[in-house]
Amino acid sequence: MPINQYANSFVCDLVAYETGKPIDETARELGLDPASIVKVASNENPLGPSPKAKAAMREALEEANLYPDGAGFRLRTAIAEKYDLGLENVVIGNGSNEIIELLCHSFLNRDAELIAAEHAFVVYKLMATLFGAKYVEVPDPGFIHDLEGMADAITPNTRLVFIANPNNPTGTVVGQEAIDRFMERVPEHVVVCFDEAYFEFLDEPFDTLKFVRQNRNVAVLRTCSKIHGLAALRVGYGLCGKDVAAILQKARQPFNVNAIAQAGAVAALKDDEHVEQTRAVNKQGLDFYEAAFRTRGLEFVPSVANFILVNVGDGDRVFKEMLKQGVIVRAMRGYKLPDWVRISIGTAEQNARCLEVLDSVLTPVAV
Repeated sequence: MPINQYANSFVCDLVAYETGKPIDETARELGLDPASIVKVASNENPLGPSPKAKAAMREALEEANLYPDGAGFRLRTAIAEKYDLGLENVVIGNGSNEIIELLCHSFLNRDAELIAAEHAFVVYKLMATLFGAKYVEVPDPGFIHDLEGMADAITPNTRLVFIANPNNPTGTVVGQEAIDRFMERVPEHVVVCFDEAYFEFLDEPFDTLKFVRQNRNVAVLRTCSKIHGLAALRVGYGLCGKDVAAILQKARQPFNVNAIAQAGAVAALKDDEHVEQTRAVNKQGLDFYEAAFRTRGLEFVPSVANFILVNVGDGDRVFKEMLKQGVIVRAMRGYKLPDWVRISIGTAEQNARCLEVLDSVLTPVAV
């Protein structure tokens, strides 16, 4: 008899999260030189890691025979100092995705509900399903979180509300006024997770850390994968009210962030020059794509993050045709956006190549 019948049905019924296609796999399948492939599918930093982070990681490699600091003292201290918080407010994770999982471990069960926006990060729905909780999806007109609608959806069974801000895959943002109104309505039995993986790309940042300082039931998620270019290391962190943080620490596995990753993250967090260089490259890339899409009459969602969502008519077809030419974008059918693709911002050369290939696979339009 198949083992499936003995596994939890809600796990067997899940559709596994689809990651961006790796460069090496694409090169093998298509017989291409890996160096010729342009990957703009996973919102990675095209400049790579901070030079300071690379130096710190090389040094840490010399002690790879030792277990890492299970409490992450140096990394948590660097994070706490950066945001003027206490050590008790900081939880580190194997990517910010692990903090999402820790929240679900801690607060979800078969009687609980998780609320998120319709076009938010798909992992929220996967996690709710995995823990047997009810997933409540709130429409997001114009691809922007409707925080009033999300507040209206809260019930006595609601335990988690996820607000991706800026949101992936839409690149949209909700401002301070809407956030403050929402937080005034949130009851004490609800933990609000502000997922802010793309926060550092904002020109006009909002403040959710004030709720952490007030010891509200919040978790503000940040990551070293995006602006800091350390996606391969999987380092994320939660800035939480101390009561929420204490619960997450109990759910966290020891040694969940390896020593080399911790060393690289500590150095990266202090490298403001690399952050500003990344922001500048990203701004130029966003301007390039927006101007190009307007010229071509392509519908797109103005973005504040390091990617842009564009309507190409048939996202799956465009993804496959571009892939044949060695350019990897992300089709959006999994987000209920079958007509769209998401393009990560690359270097000027990568952006130009991506647009060239996109032009070649689209139905001819006036340019």
